[in-house]
Amino acid sequence: MPSVDIDAGTLEYREEGDPTGPAVVLLHGLLMNPAQWDTALPWLPPGYRYLLPVLPIGGHRMPMSEGADLTLPGMVGIVADFLDALDLADVTLVVTDWGGPLFLTDLGRDKRVGKLVICPSEAFDNFPPGLPGKVAWLAARTTGTVWLAMRQLRVGWLRRQRVIFGMMAKKPVPQQVVDDWTAAGLAGKAVRRDLVKYCRSRFDGADLIRATNRLAEFDRPALVLWSDNPVMPAEHGRRLAELLPRGRLQIVDDAYVLVMLDQPERTARAIGDFLAAD
Repeated sequence: MPSVDIDAGTLEYREEGDPTGPAVVLLHGLLMNPAQWDTALPWLPPGYRYLLPVLPIGGHRMPMSEGADLTLPGMVGIVADFLDALDLADVTLVVTDWGGPLFLTDLGRDKRVGKLVICPSEAFDNFPPGLPGKVAWLAARTTGTVWLAMRQLRVGWLRRQRVIFGMMAKKPVPQQVVDDWTAAGLAGKAVRRDLVKYCRSRFDGADLIRATNRLAEFDRPALVLWSDNPVMPAEHGRRLAELLPRGRLQIVDDAYVLVMLDQPERTARAIGDFLAAD
């Protein structure tokens, strides 16, 4: 797997598709990694360069530097640093579950983003999101509790409980995907340490709403690809689409938060249509 060096450490990433095509950066959620996109990738259109960074939020293999800023603003900076390190321009950025990248505009670091796709994600003051987010937040208090949470994620019947992943995915998440998400964290304390550092971020509701509202200044095409799910409110999808000057809302039926796992073909088709649009 290729990697780039940024201020926070060494960041791995996957690359698929046409290396000469327009860049599409597919992000992932908390306690996840690019395996989240495995079932949708074959349905995405050819001719694009798909880049999938492995963000240090629990599903990564390479720990960040000891002194790295892994709070919410620091993590947003890592996304921007990744785009800078690869010297990407006019990127289509796809956000899912973890809503930090929505704050690139607020931090003045969205210049490399030409198009934005927002799958169900944290937004406004929904940090951490809903009941599963709050349970995950509590489970990430120490490296020991993270280890226990990752072990539980690997047990299918436990994973499907509402307070764990039953509200995140409408269909069972494939075992091999979950195994990929948790392998390095179970084996390495430093990986779990990185997640704990992020989960010590302090969230101020008013400031989160203010930062999300700065998306009103993102004047490039945007697709809000939402679903009817119990974690990321439908109202937030509508508000984001109305807030973005060139935003539009599209609903993925029969899916929860992880639309690319519940409906990989529909999700990929919607992204493909958006990529092809002027």
